[in-house]
Amino acid sequence: MTAPVRSVRMAYNRIPATKIIGEIQKRRAKAGKLVAGVAAASNSDMFKGPQTGKPNAKKWDHHLSEESKLRQPCALKQAAEFLKKPGLVSLGGGLPSSKVFPFADLSIKIPVVPDFSEQATAKSGARETIGKYDVQDGKSEYDLSISLNYGQATGSAQMIRFLTEHTEIVCQPPYADWAICQTIGSTGALEQAIRMFCDKSRRDSVLTEEFSFSTAMETIEPLGVGTFGTAIDSEGIIPEAMDQLLSDWDEGARGFRKPHVLYTVPTGQNPTGATQGIERRQAVYAVAQKHDLFILEDEPYYFLQMEPYSHEAVERPGTVDEFLASLAPSYVSIDKDGRVMRLDSFSKVLAPGSRLGWVVASQQLIERYQRHAEVASQGPSGFSQVILHKLLDENWGHEGYLKWLMSMRAEYTQKRNALIASCEKHLPRDIVSWTPPAAGMFVWLTVDHTKHPDHGKRNLEEIEQEIFNACIDGGVLVARGSWFRAEPHVPLSGLYFRATYAMATPENMDIAISRFGEAVRSSFK
Repeated sequence: MTAPVRSVRMAYNRIPATKIIGEIQKRRAKAGKLVAGVAAASNSDMFKGPQTGKPNAKKWDHHLSEESKLRQPCALKQAAEFLKKPGLVSLGGGLPSSKVFPFADLSIKIPVVPDFSEQATAKSGARETIGKYDVQDGKSEYDLSISLNYGQATGSAQMIRFLTEHTEIVCQPPYADWAICQTIGSTGALEQAIRMFCDKSRRDSVLTEEFSFSTAMETIEPLGVGTFGTAIDSEGIIPEAMDQLLSDWDEGARGFRKPHVLYTVPTGQNPTGATQGIERRQAVYAVAQKHDLFILEDEPYYFLQMEPYSHEAVERPGTVDEFLASLAPSYVSIDKDGRVMRLDSFSKVLAPGSRLGWVVASQQLIERYQRHAEVASQGPSGFSQVILHKLLDENWGHEGYLKWLMSMRAEYTQKRNALIASCEKHLPRDIVSWTPPAAGMFVWLTVDHTKHPDHGKRNLEEIEQEIFNACIDGGVLVARGSWFRAEPHVPLSGLYFRATYAMATPENMDIAISRFGEAVRSSFK
C-alpha cells in the first residue's frame, strides 16, 4: 500500500485583470519610453510589478541534465551589453548595418477592438505601417532596424515587456523570482526543456497521459528518454493512479529510473480533449510534490476554455475580469515551489505561422533555458516580434488582447457545438460515445470494441485500421487513437478516434461525421 497523498486545497484568489492592467499602465507611465536598441539585453525583472511577501522558488540543480549544467553564456551575446555605452564604436560583433536590409516598411491591416470579424476588418480595420527607422523618427519604441537584426535569445525587450505583463495578469505566479523567455513555439520549447531535464545516460524518463500529444512523444523518444503513460479519465490525469504508478515503480522491470518529469496538456488535452479542473490540478501537483516531479505544463489551448455544451443558450462572460475568473488556473498559478515550466504560444489563438511563444518558470530555469537557446534557436523571428508588438502592444493593449481571446472562446464554442450536434445526429450511440470537451479543439470518440463481431478474434489495431481505411475510402480523415499512445509497445486498451472542429465548416463537419458513422457501421456489421 502506498501512503495517501496529502489532500491540499491551495488558496487561489485571482486579482482582477483590470486592476493589474491599471497598475501596469502606471508603471509604464512612470518608467517613460522604453529604450531598447539592437540586441538589447532584457529580463522580466525589468517589467514585473512588486513581488513583496512572496517566497523564492526552490532550486532544481538535481533535476538538470549534465548537458544543461555544462552550458555557459554565449560570449558574443554577452558582449552586446556594451552597445548601450554612448559614443562606443563597435568593431566587435557581426551585426550587419540596417542599411542593407531590403525592407523599408511593412504594412498590415488589423481588427479594431472589439470588431474582430473578417468582415469588420475588411471594412473598417486599422492600417498600420512598421518602418525601418520608426524609433529614430520618434514614431515607435520598436522598428525594423532593431527587429530584423540579431537579438538576444530571450527575444526583444519590447515583447519581453508585453509577455511579462501578460503573465502577471493571467498567471499571477505565487513565488517572487519567476521570469519568461520567448521561444519559437512550444514544440521547440519542449525539445529544449527535455534536454535541460533529462539524460539518456541516467536512464531518465518522462511521465505523461496514457494518450498524449504524438509530436511530443516523437520529440522525446529519439533523445533516448523513456515515456510512460498514466491513467486518465474525462478530467485528465487521475492523481491516485499516478501516485500508485510512481510508488510501485520497478526500475529494473521498466528499464528506466522513476520519472522525475511530468509532461501534461491540462487544458483541452490533445488528443482526448480533457480539461483538469482546479481540484484535479491541485491533486496532481500534490503527487508531483510527493515524488519530486518537475511539471512541464503545455498550454496552447488555455484560452479556448468554453461554456458547457448545451442545447440551450449559455450566458457568456461579459468582461475580461469575468472571462479570466471563469478559467481553470494554470499550474503556474498554484506553484508555490517553482516546480512548473509553462509552455505558452500564440499558435492556437493568433497564428501558428508566427512561431512565437514563451516559457514561464523560475529565474534559475529561465537562465538555463536561455543558455540553450543562445546556441540553438537564438530566439523567435524578428518579423513575428515586430508585427505582434504592433498588434498587441501598440494597438490592442492587454485588455484588447483579452477581448480577442474572449472572441476566440465564443468562436470555438460554436465550432464544438456544431461537431457535437453532428455526432448526436449521425453516430450509433450504442457503439460510439464521447464527452463534449470543455476546452481545446478535439473530441475523443470511444468505440465500444466489445460489441464488434470480431471481438476476441482480432486485435484492436486491426479493427482500428479497418475503420480508418473505411474512413479514408469514404472521404473523411480522423486521427487514430493508437497514434497517441505514450507507450506504443503496449497493446491498445480501447478503440478511439480523434476528431477536430478547428478547421472545417459546420456543413463539412456534418458530412464528415456522417461518413465516420458509416465507416464504423460497416466494420460492425
